[in-house]
Amino acid sequence: MNKVLIIGATGSLATVVTEELKKQADVQLTLFARNTSLLSTADNITLKQGDAMIYDHVKDVVSGHDIVYVNLTGNLEIMAKNIVKAMQETGVKRIIAISSIGIYEVPLKSILLPYRVLADVIESSGLEYTILRPDWFTNANEVDYALTRKGQAESGSAISRKSIAAFIGTLIQNPLLYINENLGISKP
Repeated sequence: MNKVLIIGATGSLATVVTEELKKQADVQLTLFARNTSLLSTADNITLKQGDAMIYDHVKDVVSGHDIVYVNLTGNLEIMAKNIVKAMQETGVKRIIAISSIGIYEVPLKSILLPYRVLADVIESSGLEYTILRPDWFTNANEVDYALTRKGQAESGSAISRKSIAAFIGTLIQNPLLYINENLGISKP
């Protein structure tokens, strides 16, 4: 049984990831958000209300999980540091985090700076990470994606949330895949 924590569970991508992971019988989900009234529950889902900006909230919820999936916006530097510190202190090793396409472009667009900082904090953490840099999201009902490694030219176009969720589902089922990888993901 994989105990998976989703931090930022009310986000438009995280809700699709939640639906994907609910299909996996060997996954026990904890959904962490500031407002859990926006979330639905099921037998294998626990809701935890809290704020990723508050370290004690993060540490309390991280403990006991196998995999942490991060899907946040806002002050990503503080939140990433809180999550990394909590994982290090509680012995949780595996993290999957959503960043953004374009974070390695020069010059870096200011809107992308928080996503770059998130990636930098996680890459230097010593944790077993997979960072995903998706292209813009769509609501298309398709699973069609291509991956590019850090340092390769990003290619492709806007990608469906369903495609990203399917890939994350694969990572949850196979947590040793793409360890310490920073991947672009887009529609080919």
